[in-house]
Amino acid sequence: MEKNAKPVVQHQRRVNPKIHEVIKQEVIKLLDYPIYDSPWVSPVHCVPKKGGITVVKNEENELIPTRLVTGWRVCIDYRKLNDATRKDHFPLPFMDQMLERLAGNEYYCFLDGFSGYFQIPIDPLDQEKTTFTCPYGTFAYRRMPFGLCNAPGTFQRCMVAIFHDMIEKTMEVFMDDFSVFGDSFSSCLSHLDKMLQRCEDTNLVLNWEKCHFMVKEGIVLGHKISKSGIEVDKAKVDVIAKLPQPTTVKGICSFLGHAGFYRRFIQDFSKIARPMTHLLEKETPFIFSKECIEAFETLKMKLTQAFPFFQFLLLSRLGTCPLKIMCDAIDFGLRGGWVALPRERKTKHFLTDTLASKTND
Repeated sequence: MEKNAKPVVQHQRRVNPKIHEVIKQEVIKLLDYPIYDSPWVSPVHCVPKKGGITVVKNEENELIPTRLVTGWRVCIDYRKLNDATRKDHFPLPFMDQMLERLAGNEYYCFLDGFSGYFQIPIDPLDQEKTTFTCPYGTFAYRRMPFGLCNAPGTFQRCMVAIFHDMIEKTMEVFMDDFSVFGDSFSSCLSHLDKMLQRCEDTNLVLNWEKCHFMVKEGIVLGHKISKSGIEVDKAKVDVIAKLPQPTTVKGICSFLGHAGFYRRFIQDFSKIARPMTHLLEKETPFIFSKECIEAFETLKMKLTQAFPFFQFLLLSRLGTCPLKIMCDAIDFGLRGGWVALPRERKTKHFLTDTLASKTND
């Protein structure tokens, strides 16, 4: 805890009667550990589980983006507790680097942890800090719940400690998503056997309903991974392609958030999206101009024609790629990239040449 942090007791909040049953099922898990007197009490909060978005027509036949609700997750509003907690800065892996290491293999096994954070026990001295209040009383967690600011870093640290000698060599771990890979069926099977044995030794439980074994392609963190490389998830791209033109600033943020997830596949993403991002600036009137419409349609069109990213890198180094990977640059930002030149010329590193030319000028 931070120095001079004072405990905070919050009162119960009203909860929609329709989700009382959801809270009751959560409380049933904790009946063996009710708590009656705690210096920390936080209110309960229910959020919909992520089910992606879809586009539906309203009564006026207008296309409206709608988030699918596949269920409810009981979360606790730990904002007061998080404000008083000393932050854990353990880093999560860079998603793009992890995907690049996964791409190009023959076989994969995609596994999912069971109940996520709840496999991590909490120190008995800190359990009372997780106390929450609901219509059925006050309860505390013995296992790490959702909502704690240090939960992601703590969980990732545990996974790295368990699979420290396998990560980046035979498997990748991003929170409770495990990806085992191999350049042949036998090697992948051998890596899977070692990984499962490690899970058994550490009592790490997997959700077999969400596990896929010995496949040649799969969806990892919203990207399709296979021997061909990294591709967009066509299901998500199809939804993005059906999105109507934004009518509010929130709509623009939503669209750019979904499209920006695949910005690596779109050359000059920042330049194309500039008319739309301009509307996000302070004191800028919301006028969805012709330039914004063109940028909106161009981004959707380019997403449907996305080229596998891994093939870009491979072919550019061979000098046979008919397309180019340019840096995504605007006036105040520059990122290096490889440029594919004709066969008779060698591939040059774009950032190095650009800086050299700037120095000569």
